[in-house]
Amino acid sequence: MTLLARVPDRLGRIPDRAWGWIGPVAVALLAFVLRVWNVGRPRILMFDETYYAKDSWSLLQHGYVQDFVENANDKIQAGDTTALMTGDPSWIVHPDGGKWIIALGESVFGLDPFGWRIAAVVIGALTVLALARLVRRMTGSTTIGCFAGLLLTFDGLHFVMSRLALVDVFLAFWLVCGVACLVADRDWIRARLDRYRFVRPWQLLAGLSFGMACATKWNGVYVLAAFGVVVVVWEVLARRAGPARAGVRRSSWVTTALAVGLPAFVSIVVVAGLVYLATWTGFLIHHDLYEARFGRGYGDYSAPWGAYVDKPTPGFLGETRDALRSLWHFHVMTFDFSAHGLNDAKPHPYQSNPLGWLVMERPVGVEYTGDLPADRCGAAADSSCLREVLLLGNPILWWAGALALIAAIPAWIKTRDWRWGIPVVAVLVSWLPWFLSAGRPIFSYYAVVMIPFTIIAIALVVHALARAAVTPRHRYVVWVFAGTFLTAVVMSFWFFHPIYTGKIIPYGTWHDRMWFDRWI
Repeated sequence: MTLLARVPDRLGRIPDRAWGWIGPVAVALLAFVLRVWNVGRPRILMFDETYYAKDSWSLLQHGYVQDFVENANDKIQAGDTTALMTGDPSWIVHPDGGKWIIALGESVFGLDPFGWRIAAVVIGALTVLALARLVRRMTGSTTIGCFAGLLLTFDGLHFVMSRLALVDVFLAFWLVCGVACLVADRDWIRARLDRYRFVRPWQLLAGLSFGMACATKWNGVYVLAAFGVVVVVWEVLARRAGPARAGVRRSSWVTTALAVGLPAFVSIVVVAGLVYLATWTGFLIHHDLYEARFGRGYGDYSAPWGAYVDKPTPGFLGETRDALRSLWHFHVMTFDFSAHGLNDAKPHPYQSNPLGWLVMERPVGVEYTGDLPADRCGAAADSSCLREVLLLGNPILWWAGALALIAAIPAWIKTRDWRWGIPVVAVLVSWLPWFLSAGRPIFSYYAVVMIPFTIIAIALVVHALARAAVTPRHRYVVWVFAGTFLTAVVMSFWFFHPIYTGKIIPYGTWHDRMWFDRWI
């Protein structure tokens, strides 16, 4: 027997459990290679990188975020990292969790574009892995899990966000991990319904993940709250539906809910709170600096924090109490600004209403350089070249995903299959709260946290079609359909790739990709 003839036989001996890791890891590696390629260009601070890249560097250097000097961007882009900060603590809008991850890349590669973007590349690829594993667990199919991972690999919005020093891609990762841990906990407890288990490893990991999500952006708390309820409902229904044991009286609904819910609250919510608090260690250690700048009142957004600002409480416990009080006041000040301070903000050219986010009605341009000489890109002499990095989701994927989400709602109602509820709940609690802020500038790239769960809806539709196929021919048609859809997604990705990566292209080539006026 030849060596080539032995290869299929040896591959066939690999257990499905091993394929369940080999496939998703391979897809994640593909995602990493696509995202890391040329990620250091353009060599400028794009869009909100001007905040997150610099804040992360300040955390790395001083343990807390300081204000930067006026010409800091020019100095950084010129390679000068000296004398960048003023020494005054900065008023940060988002917690430090995501910025600490960016700082990890900067600690290795320095304050340059590769350094402040590499963390997003790694986390973006890990999100692909986590999603593929989650879908595999939900469907029992490695193929469908890899299918979901490939869809996320070739989504334009997730791709670009995985190449920028913005924190939303970290939020998406931690939310996918949190939900994946709760799904794993669902399987874990169903094999152990003989008694109540108060130490749940998967719930503890979910608490860690949701804590990091909230420490990245506060809106992670909506997903934490929703799935905290969902995981309790799952277990209560499982315990109530299970067979009654001899001599054991079945507990009431309320008793069962309390027995399940209270430990879950500790494992998920309390752990998440402790993780969140831990990410504010820099603030707590340097609380006196924040009190000196903000504690006596700060503009229209903060009243004086209290007499302790001028007369600190003596002793270690007193200082700890003061630090926690200051952290609370800082949160109140930031919340008031987020809730009311931006209501009178000037309109932004890329702001959009959340109603259009799921179909990418208004993408966001993070960098644009136009009117470049025609010889820069081989354009006609009477034309010009340009470069743009556009936060635009893969249209084929997002439009199909919107339909899959709509289909998931009646499927969930009709079948009462818990799996359909995951994308529906996750997307709704990630999306609907933004309608409360629709009166101020908000942007469609916030929806990057929704696309992994939208892809879950697409994967579940394919899975349902495959299960409904009663003959090999029917199954063949389903897989041809899935393969054709994936091919269309890949082709669409490569079509838009030049405006995902900021490649210098002729004006006409760019305009061919602006399918709607709202995309310009």
